[in-house]
Amino acid sequence: MIRLLLVLLLSGSALGAQTPSTLITNIPGRTTVSLAGAWRVIVDPFDNGRSGFFRDAKPKDKRDLVEYSFDASPVINVPGDWNTQRESLMFYEGTVWYKRAFNYRKRDGKRVFIHFGAVNYQASVYLNGEKLGDHEGGFTGFNFEATSVLKDGENDLIVEVSNVRRADAVPGIKFDWWNYGGITSDVNLVEVPATFIQDYSVQLDRGSTHEISGWVRSNGPLSKHEVTIQIPEAGIDFKAPTNADGSASFKFDASVLACGKKPAKDCSAPLKLWSPENPKLYRVVVSGEADSVSDEIGFRTIEVQGAKILLNGKPIFLRGISMHEEAPFREGRAFSQEDAATLLGWVKDLGCNFVRLAHYPHNENEIRLADRMGLLVWSEIPVYWDIDWANPATLANAKEQLRDMIARDHNRAAVILWSMSNETPVKPERLTFLRQLAQDARELDSTRLITSALNHVEGSDSDVRALVDPLGDALDVVGLNEYLGWYGGRPEDADKLQWKSNWDKPLIVSEFGGGAVYGRHGDADERWTEEYQENLFQHQLGMVEKMPNLAGLTPWVLMDFRSPLRMLPGVQDYHNRKGLISNRGQRKLVFYVLQNFYRKLAEAGK
Repeated sequence: MIRLLLVLLLSGSALGAQTPSTLITNIPGRTTVSLAGAWRVIVDPFDNGRSGFFRDAKPKDKRDLVEYSFDASPVINVPGDWNTQRESLMFYEGTVWYKRAFNYRKRDGKRVFIHFGAVNYQASVYLNGEKLGDHEGGFTGFNFEATSVLKDGENDLIVEVSNVRRADAVPGIKFDWWNYGGITSDVNLVEVPATFIQDYSVQLDRGSTHEISGWVRSNGPLSKHEVTIQIPEAGIDFKAPTNADGSASFKFDASVLACGKKPAKDCSAPLKLWSPENPKLYRVVVSGEADSVSDEIGFRTIEVQGAKILLNGKPIFLRGISMHEEAPFREGRAFSQEDAATLLGWVKDLGCNFVRLAHYPHNENEIRLADRMGLLVWSEIPVYWDIDWANPATLANAKEQLRDMIARDHNRAAVILWSMSNETPVKPERLTFLRQLAQDARELDSTRLITSALNHVEGSDSDVRALVDPLGDALDVVGLNEYLGWYGGRPEDADKLQWKSNWDKPLIVSEFGGGAVYGRHGDADERWTEEYQENLFQHQLGMVEKMPNLAGLTPWVLMDFRSPLRMLPGVQDYHNRKGLISNRGQRKLVFYVLQNFYRKLAEAGK
């Protein structure tokens, strides 16, 4: 009977039509050796090191000329950006060479990969003088196999890193955050069996609270075998055969599998669904021929119905805030569990159930903590402002960053929205570019919603406005960035403004706000004062409450952050000051305005 109810999907399409990511997922669930710590660095503004720094040459005798030395060079901590670790590098954009010497004892039957959580922006990786590979993209993880190059004993890992901005890159030349260079996330040696489980998806079918579907992808000397999906707490133990390349797709009814081990009254709902109120995570074990990986996964559904967002089949209002991956208190790129706990702790203090992680994939510590805390997540790739829309290489780069963002986080219940872009200009080649990304995202992950933050507004000279952007047709949820009262008009103009919607789709007001220096006080019409920012939010919140199709908001922004575009001395000092919290952790008046607004929404059942 159970076999008749279990649907096994072995078609290639079930694994996605895109080129699979090479990323090994769930690094926290693997056997790893951390390479964090002090790395020797050589700053190389003229790219002289490409003549051979990766060889780490040493003088053969006292007459031999070698004009560089890792051993005599200073150190920078990894993970971490170089800008905030050395004052002379704060504005540096160029090449830095990193070296880490480490000892390793090889083990029979084990393959070893070097995994980087993020390197901004381009990386070339060398082990013991041999090149392992290149990677482009400043915020997504990557790994290279090191098995055949790794030595028993001492090894030298050298990484060439460049954060030079390029017109054909993603993001492009200009963006409103700091271009932190360096190895900005964890580096690990990952030990796996000869044939191992590289990636897997275990999720509820879209719209179903009891059918689980997914796939398992193996890597190695493959043979046909079985993979097993176990959720011990729910009484689930399901086996699926792989095809010739070691991959399997599956779909089963969790309630049927649980019936034999639970009272009949529980059979229809064996899984407690993940939600902000109850962020339930189950231990899920995926096993293959010679490998087993354990993960913590929540099960929930997310879909749209007209202008509503439904979580587990029920409407939800997204009380959110936008934030950058900026470290609290010390500044620089955030990367640690402590950074994540502070930032997301502030998000919870605001009364949020939702956070927009702008404008690029944030580190995995933040995503996994959001899973545990019950914070829904908007995750975004850095297709920001204007880029080289007509360049096939730029599109390929964006597609790879999207693919690897989804590969890392597609098992995280917290993530409900994949965002394709932010504030991009309306023109034909851009529309083609972004529609392709939206199509790719749906092929890679059919269980989540697709969005973008749009800002092309019609009616700026009247009291009736509408978001007009043909990209909205390709989205599940429409995002709107608008800055009335800051970049145009006065805060009180919001009181008489009416908005129209061109789509019967949920709308998230993904940005609004204004700048203030913590501790600067004055009249409510005086720029840069806490009172101006407070007044702006009061009028904005009154306006957005009346917007048609409103399903949530993520005002800009949780905390002040560094930006080269913000140069006003004594006010900005190369910081975007739109934060509700200063870069030193001080809460501005506006923090309490939004907190009170969200408290009232929560009391009203939103």
